[in-house]
Amino acid sequence: MRKGALLIISAPSGAGKTTICRRLLALRKDLRASVSCTTRPPRLGEREGRSYFFLSREEFRRRIARREFLEWAVVHDAYYGTPSRFVEETLRAGRNVALTIDVKGAAAVRRRHPDAVLVFVLPPSLAALKSRLAHRRDPRAEVAKRLANSRGELAAAKDYDYVVVNDDLQKAVSQISCILTAESLRARRLDLARLAPATPRT
Repeated sequence: MRKGALLIISAPSGAGKTTICRRLLALRKDLRASVSCTTRPPRLGEREGRSYFFLSREEFRRRIARREFLEWAVVHDAYYGTPSRFVEETLRAGRNVALTIDVKGAAAVRRRHPDAVLVFVLPPSLAALKSRLAHRRDPRAEVAKRLANSRGELAAAKDYDYVVVNDDLQKAVSQISCILTAESLRARRLDLARLAPATPRT
């Protein structure tokens, strides 16, 4: 039996990581998404338990104290965290898990899962990124903050295993799917002890 691969997708806000992950989930039946928790308010169209688990700051802090997160961080003045139980149980069952998290969260997960597969999604250009953020319904101050933070996030791309440029959505999804296929077939994910022939009795 193979252990599942933990796929981490990071990108600056507006680069398309959420859309890419949604397309990957529709394409691959062997992939499960981990739903993160956050203290930020829901955006238009987001659903509880599907987009995020929306928590109060007090509840989020209680879960931190109970060590219920694989990783957590404060991003754009809001708490974000990955519930650990779902991820660990799914990987042990041999299924792949996708996380869409920021660069700090990705680094924290890799410390606990050194074999995690880190993919950084780049926008075609900073101008394209600015244009995508401008078309969101977020307040101008929020857009400006995300654009400023994106410069630091882009600098972290060198620490990832793979970098994919999202200049064509279908192409980006296909490339990440190929990465996941190759990584899930690595020998280290195979339980070789279970495949070894039984020692004959003498």
